[in-house]
Amino acid sequence: MIVITTPTGGIGRQVLDNVLDALGDGTAIRVIARDPGRLTPRARARTEVFQGSHADPAVLEAACAGADRVFWLVPPAPGADSVEGHFRDFTLPLCEAIVRHGVQRVVAVSTLGRGVAKNAGPISASLAMDDRIAATGVHYRALCPPFLMENLLGQTAALRSTGEFRVAYAADRVLRSCATGDIAATAARLLLDDSWTGRADVPLVGPDDLTPEGMAEVMSDVLGRPVRVRVSTPEEYRAAALRLGASEDGARGLADMASAMDTQGFYGSAEPPTPDTAPTSFRRWCEATLRPAGLA
Repeated sequence: MIVITTPTGGIGRQVLDNVLDALGDGTAIRVIARDPGRLTPRARARTEVFQGSHADPAVLEAACAGADRVFWLVPPAPGADSVEGHFRDFTLPLCEAIVRHGVQRVVAVSTLGRGVAKNAGPISASLAMDDRIAATGVHYRALCPPFLMENLLGQTAALRSTGEFRVAYAADRVLRSCATGDIAATAARLLLDDSWTGRADVPLVGPDDLTPEGMAEVMSDVLGRPVRVRVSTPEEYRAAALRLGASEDGARGLADMASAMDTQGFYGSAEPPTPDTAPTSFRRWCEATLRPAGLA
């Protein structure tokens, strides 16, 4: 029995699709969804749906009863009163369900930065999540990507109107990246493999050594229009998050994350590419995903 969280989200939806594609033997799949209406018809037909939040202990308890594998992702919530509290409120019920029901394996989306990231907002909270889950004794794989290419999709309007995208990161320093499709493919592979044991991080680092300026050059070429990068300070990032509805702690956490990424280097050139888990290049992603979105 496999339990998949966030089955309508950007990553969880792809994990579910990959698992459904691979399974032809009737293996039971459960999903936890706030809005089951957003599930695809195939997903509704082939899964047992538990409606609600996977932060709800009762929902998680019911979904995990009899399950041996869980895909776990804590959704972003910049409006939460506390970044750490948000991760804790999701993860503690999972830890209780793991112990109570004897869940054998958990595959979770985390981040690069272990042993390096300090005071890094959601990054620090995600790494603490890993420690909590692993402390239950469950076999655990933390999927550890750097900057997600899909983060740029939120800036397609600006790319169309001004030809700019913003990062709170040095424009001339390598920023490692990863496509969410690679995260989902790796997650599905691990969920369907019952041979791995213990705890381990799984880095997902794309093949490029691009700086934000280099990313702008690739986007210019793929989109057929000039694209330039504008560097924001962490304080500007914080102010923008507040304008978009983030809480004070959520906005501060995002600013702390941006500052840590820029100064501590855990998304930088020191991280080697991992072609087995993250083969998608930035150019390929721009052609397949950004260009259709940017020109829509």
